Amino acid sequence: MSYCEHCEGQRFDRARVLRALRRVRKELRHADRRSCEALDRALAAVQALEIPHLEWEDDGYEIVH
Repeated sequence: MSYCEHCEGQRFDRARVLRALRRVRKELRHADRRSCEALDRALAAVQALEIPHLEWEDDGYEIVH
């Protein structure tokens, strides 16, 4: 499946955020447990994000991808 430029950009941005959060979690692994739990929740929230991209076809139908 190929993505339009807009959707590909969203996927790239989301991946960058996830990598940054995982890096911070790894650095804080031996720190305060509450900090790690907060980062785990942030990771789950970002992973759950789905921002659909809508396109309108000439015949009036919308495509979500």
